[in-house]
Amino acid sequence: MVDEHVKLVPIANVGRIMKQILPPTAKISKEAKETIQECASEFISFVTGEASDKCHKENRKTVNGDDICWALSSLGFDNYAEAMLRYLYKLREFERLRANQNKGSNDDEDNTDEEGASESEKQETNTPPPAPLKFNVMERVDRSN
Repeated sequence: MVDEHVKLVPIANVGRIMKQILPPTAKISKEAKETIQECASEFISFVTGEASDKCHKENRKTVNGDDICWALSSLGFDNYAEAMLRYLYKLREFERLRANQNKGSNDDEDNTDEEGASESEKQETNTPPPAPLKFNVMERVDRSN
């Protein structure tokens, strides 16, 4: 029999994410963390299962980000699907820019001008590196007024 904890997301990660949205002085019970852990794990399994079924029908063995976004949308989580698609596109763009930067610096290392500056050194001074991806937590709104 498979250990149940193997199928759950790590509770430390759950607690850390929960703390991000709560006030700094808030306490989170072990029971609350475990409940959210079970719900999050079940949600991930539910969405991944739907994406996996789609891949199986298409005779594919690998589930990708587009499949997860499709599954979210098909299960009625359209807002999540749209947000995940935007994030996925930004991730792919970031990786493409980084790959192009690495390719450019490897190809141009031997090309130097009269001052001794290589093409990659010129690129580093002229082109800022792509900004790292950030996944921001929604801001809380004070509705007490």
